Amino acid sequence: MKMKNILTALILCCTASLFGQRNANAYWQQQVDYTMDVEMDVETFKYVGTQQLIYTNNAPDTLEKVFFHLYFNAFQPGSEMDVRSRTIADPDSRVMNRIQNLTPEDQGFLNVMNLTQDGEKLNTTLAGTILEVELKRPISPGEKSTFNMSFEGQVPLNVRRSGKNSSEGVALSMAQWYPKLAEYDFEGWHADPYIGREFHGVWGNFDLKLTIDNSYIVGGTGYLQNEEDIKIVSKTKKKRKNKTNTWHFVAPNVHDFTWAADPDYIHDKLQIENGPMLHFYYKNTLEEEYKKHWKNLQPITAKLMAFFNENIGVYPYKQYSVIQGGDGGMEYAMCTLITGERSFESLVGVTSHELAHTWFQFLMATNEGNHPWMDEGFTEYICTMAEVDVMNISEETYFDRAYKRYVNYAKSGFEQPQSTHADRYEYNGAYSTSSYVKGAVFLRQLNYIIGDKAFKKTLHDYYNAWSFKHPTPNDFIRCAEKASDLELDWYLTDWTKTDNVIDYGVRTIEKTDKGTEVTLERIGLMPMPTEIEIEYSNGDLERYYIPLQMMRGEKPTAAKTIILKDWAWAYPTYSFLLNNDKDVTSVSLDPDKKVADINSNNNRIVLEKK
Repeated sequence: MKMKNILTALILCCTASLFGQRNANAYWQQQVDYTMDVEMDVETFKYVGTQQLIYTNNAPDTLEKVFFHLYFNAFQPGSEMDVRSRTIADPDSRVMNRIQNLTPEDQGFLNVMNLTQDGEKLNTTLAGTILEVELKRPISPGEKSTFNMSFEGQVPLNVRRSGKNSSEGVALSMAQWYPKLAEYDFEGWHADPYIGREFHGVWGNFDLKLTIDNSYIVGGTGYLQNEEDIKIVSKTKKKRKNKTNTWHFVAPNVHDFTWAADPDYIHDKLQIENGPMLHFYYKNTLEEEYKKHWKNLQPITAKLMAFFNENIGVYPYKQYSVIQGGDGGMEYAMCTLITGERSFESLVGVTSHELAHTWFQFLMATNEGNHPWMDEGFTEYICTMAEVDVMNISEETYFDRAYKRYVNYAKSGFEQPQSTHADRYEYNGAYSTSSYVKGAVFLRQLNYIIGDKAFKKTLHDYYNAWSFKHPTPNDFIRCAEKASDLELDWYLTDWTKTDNVIDYGVRTIEKTDKGTEVTLERIGLMPMPTEIEIEYSNGDLERYYIPLQMMRGEKPTAAKTIILKDWAWAYPTYSFLLNNDKDVTSVSLDPDKKVADINSNNNRIVLEKK
């Protein structure tokens, strides 16, 4: 090989090592800083604004183009969101054909005008919810570029997540409302159209001045800078000469900005000792029962936050807001929008889930489109454990239902791997089960595989290494491997990238001259370490643990648990000897029910007592 080719190969090898093997210490990500000035007309629900965006290219690549998300364009007849909702077999009941039937004044749109880069006007192409922008001047690695624009929008009727006049009468739920720069990372551009699923954004700082009718109360992302200037005038009274307020918000180091506004909001505050200020916005027009629920929610929210702080990592911002709005529950930066007409248990449940999203997606900001199970599943697991701790719900009851739902999904013939893009699931039900349920089971099984101590360390290490970044599935499993000193790539691969299932069974129990021989079998393709409980006729119980050979180790077990020889995956059966004189009455696999085995009928053999 010629010297020049050798040098080229070495450079490529080093580059692959640097960017192919992701390391939190050698990690790069893009940076955006938004300054926006927006005026909202609450009579027409149209708004106009200006935006200056300073973009820092921290990538090793020169960028020739950029993309902006214009999410409100999804709420027009004929959009991809509309067509997908009308053609999927099990449409979201909140959407159905509602977009198709929106009148022109209830449709959404977002238009960008006068876009310049460093003072030079740019040519753009609109493709649904994506604005494609060819740059006049490429942005080299390490360079900054300033984009300026004016934009106009119309708030759609609340159909999905954001919009005007929600089913509960909230005037404005403003999520995904501004021209938002698409993410560029080690995988390239993520300019996904808005079809119905999740989001991915660039970390940065936001400075927003919002001018709106002076009867409206505003809450959401960011710290209010001019509270003393805000004068709320009752909508039932004659307004003073100045009919608007300008709310000035600053939000440091977030990857989105959301706000909600309504003239009937009650605004309560609760200061957590040595923690953030909690804000609660809910409509004064709620029935008294629901308003009482919102009052009782407030100390519970503080307890939930304390649980997440202790079990994941400390919430880093000075405030968090729970806001009535949206169409169910949806997480945003420093806040959530949730519907408010709920039972108290439901209100706590949705708040727990959306608050937990602050950690699993808004701090460890995974790509929700590519890995929705890391977002929804991790959140569902940790919010459930928080409710077990704070509300005394039954962990066993919840996960028994979750495991049954997963098993039904795995047997349905409609399962798709969790590596499926969120918009590419054939059925909405498949997306929900895969992302929420199977994602939650992923963490519960991981706890089973590596043990409590290593699992707790994994969550803390994951937060410490990857908060304020964009981690991937491999980044998480490497934290688990380092915390446990076990090989876990097999678990990530089989559970998330295939539809392989776990199915182990007790095959035979035979009395021999040397003792009782127990033979187990692996029926499904997915590997899993195995725990067995032996019951004897005298009532004694004995625990055995069979490590999975490809783990290259085993988890810590209880003192009386007997650790057997590793089970190599390719061998379909495994036998071991009980060399004692006791009579066996039963052999049970997974006695603690921590494994999502798709056929529990073969997990236990019971013998007649002699």
